[in-house]
Amino acid sequence: MISFIVPAHNEEQLIGATLDALHAAARDLELRYELIVVDDGSRDATAAIAAARGARVVAVDVRHIARARNLGVRSARGDTLIFVDADTLVPAATLRASIDALAAGAAGGGATVTFDGRVPIWGAVMLPVVRGLLRAANVPAGCYVFCTRAAFEAAGAFDERLFAAEEIAFGRALRRHGRLVILREVVTTSGRKLRTHTVWEGLRQLGAVVSQGPSSIRSRDRLSLWYGDRRDDPDAGRPR
Repeated sequence: MISFIVPAHNEEQLIGATLDALHAAARDLELRYELIVVDDGSRDATAAIAAARGARVVAVDVRHIARARNLGVRSARGDTLIFVDADTLVPAATLRASIDALAAGAAGGGATVTFDGRVPIWGAVMLPVVRGLLRAANVPAGCYVFCTRAAFEAAGAFDERLFAAEEIAFGRALRRHGRLVILREVVTTSGRKLRTHTVWEGLRQLGAVVSQGPSSIRSRDRLSLWYGDRRDDPDAGRPR
């Protein structure tokens, strides 16, 4: 059985479409599956929307993406684990390619990422660069990561010392226990950070991470781009 694990914090605008897409993809492929939404301290209707769509809701209040994913695994019953961000759409073709990769002996992997809606020019320019770097480094983008349960346990789960880049550390750990694949098939994730933050804000955050080293991603307070208050997205509510 497949366990989809979806960490979420105040995602009432987008999580419904994410769960609908997972239902559609899994049913199209006639797979046995479960949806687990780890509701991490939401103050909106995230949990109610998830429950209404048949997800098992695990309520936590840790504000920590790595820990939320690990807590989701504790409630999961499947031998295949697929971690999907609450703002990400997974088509059937990508799900099928993931299952096929695991059946062929891969320990896990990720997918090619694209953004929804309008994105600024700097974001459009950055996307192929980021894709290339992730593929060259053979690490998955955090919005979509899949693996076997055995590989997850062998890799030691997501590193809870990290508040960002945890998927990179996890991918490296997975590679020590088997083959990692980055699929050509795509997932579509929200481009809201690109729409609601300037390129200079992104560069300042990147500069802080580079200058301060690993300690910067071990503190939530230093990662406002990920853990700061969410800004209004001008594309919110538009069809995805």
